[in-house]
Amino acid sequence: MRSSSHLSFAMIGVLAAVAACSSSPSSDTTADAGSSGTSGSSGTSGSSGATDSGTDAPALKDIVDTAVGAGSFTTLVGAVKAAGLESTLRGTGPFTVFAPTDAAFGKVPAFLTAKLVTAPYKTELGLILKYHVLSGRVKAADVLGKKQSVASVEGGKLSVDGTSGKVVINGATNVTAADVLASNGVIHVIDGVLLPTIVDTAVGYDDGTNKFSTLVTAVTAADLGATLGGPGTFTVFAPTDAAFAALKTKLGDAAFNAILADKAKLTKILTYHVLPATVFAKDVTSGQVGTVEGTDKLTITVTGGDVTIADSTATAAKVILTDLPNSNGVIHAIDKVLLPPGI
Repeated sequence: MRSSSHLSFAMIGVLAAVAACSSSPSSDTTADAGSSGTSGSSGTSGSSGATDSGTDAPALKDIVDTAVGAGSFTTLVGAVKAAGLESTLRGTGPFTVFAPTDAAFGKVPAFLTAKLVTAPYKTELGLILKYHVLSGRVKAADVLGKKQSVASVEGGKLSVDGTSGKVVINGATNVTAADVLASNGVIHVIDGVLLPTIVDTAVGYDDGTNKFSTLVTAVTAADLGATLGGPGTFTVFAPTDAAFAALKTKLGDAAFNAILADKAKLTKILTYHVLPATVFAKDVTSGQVGTVEGTDKLTITVTGGDVTIADSTATAAKVILTDLPNSNGVIHAIDKVLLPPGI
């Protein structure tokens, strides 16, 4: 966890602003009722410069340049560039982007801002931004009066509720300005930063060194996906694929596969990695902590910027990656699978 406590999540919100909508009504998640005065149906947009006058309308700019020109998406544009998504959002698309304003990013704790624009955390930033993007061009009129769940480019689902005369995303984030037109899509302005769930992050995360594919397989086998993809909140000490591979080597293929096949035992192991609250790196202290497993505790030791977690075995796990933010908690990556007593 070295230096991770000084890193910031604000850039994560930036990523969220890059969402793109699907063109079919059944999978579209689009902006709200056009309360901002930018109307896709009328062809007017304060950002695009398009008009319905008798003169030729100025050519629309792409999503990135439209966001730059608006002047209220500085953080978002910076995050898009840091995550390596600028060329994508300048591409043909079309995309629908739910774009958090600078004020929306200001709601994110300041200590998290710097972290996600550095390697390897840019991977998480990219996931967050893609979570704000749907493939296709969707306008406010396409979602008003409807309640639906749609897939983002990141892969996670967005809940889009247009039944109250406005559009609300994931139950809390409001579309404040709709149908800002761009040459390769449409932008809907939102008042908060959207984050994927713990499960969505575990599925999509791969920084070239760390990924969580085996963990996802185990969570699925134990039927814990709905829990860890639900409201939370949780802190997950997530073993990487390399950590699971090390356990498999130690136990042997037969014993390792037997654990994966034993739902009760697998559930006990996985819930032993989960705390029933969100704890960021800066808030971790030495001592014993209870887990969702309920019976056995973990022992955490903080030495300088390093954190280790002791289980029932002789070897402690090291925290190697911290503060991957999610809508229902936080992930800290570890280099060893934690085993409770009796396993």
